[in-house]
Amino acid sequence: MDICVIIPTYNNQRYLAWVLDAVLQYTANVIVVNDGSTDATQLILAHYQSQINIVSYSPNQGKGYALSRGFDKAEELGFSYAITMDSDGQHLAKDLPLFVEAIRQHPGAMIIGSRLLKQKNMPAKNTFANQFSNFWFTVQTGIKLSDTQTGFRLYPLKQMKGMRPLTSRYEAELELLVRAAWRNIPLIPISIQVHYPVKGARISHFRPGRDFLRISLLNTFFCFGAVVYGYPSRFFRKLSTMITTNKSH
Repeated sequence: MDICVIIPTYNNQRYLAWVLDAVLQYTANVIVVNDGSTDATQLILAHYQSQINIVSYSPNQGKGYALSRGFDKAEELGFSYAITMDSDGQHLAKDLPLFVEAIRQHPGAMIIGSRLLKQKNMPAKNTFANQFSNFWFTVQTGIKLSDTQTGFRLYPLKQMKGMRPLTSRYEAELELLVRAAWRNIPLIPISIQVHYPVKGARISHFRPGRDFLRISLLNTFFCFGAVVYGYPSRFFRKLSTMITTNKSH
């Protein structure tokens, strides 16, 4: 299938090569977006330049911007689907076949990798933030998901044509999820494993105060947007689909 893997990275020199080696065992369709890294990332990527596609820029612009650049590159290369995963070692390449199998069963869907949120070394703030996000996502879309903050997803690029994050940082992944729901793109959760290194071994660029505020502001905007656009849009899209289906019969 025409699927690629997009790996945004920012100053994750400790795990980047390990992640790339693991992913390359499953696919050669890899796009790494170097989001203005200032560590040894560029040197590491130089060793893989004949095996992967690299998008680099400076300075750091945030994960939302990195995803946009990755989607642009994937479409330029002709891919219909893109699996996104983090470069900090928490997502496991051995779960990639689960996404491929899921999209075979649900063509055109967005496949959401759902983590077990209570496990060894998982930061408590991650669990709280995800529960908070899950609640507001249900309010905004009428859909229940167990993990709305995971970065391990398969995006259907053709169904998302023209959809790029309007936000530039971590809240972009929640934004894409809500907008996909409003567009009636099926959201299919699958269980994935996740690895959280011991405290201090993993670099996190999430800024609890500032990023949580940005997510809260986004949720406020989407609650208003759900009333004036989201729910009406879902209704009319479903109605249009039903009419088209009836006509075809």
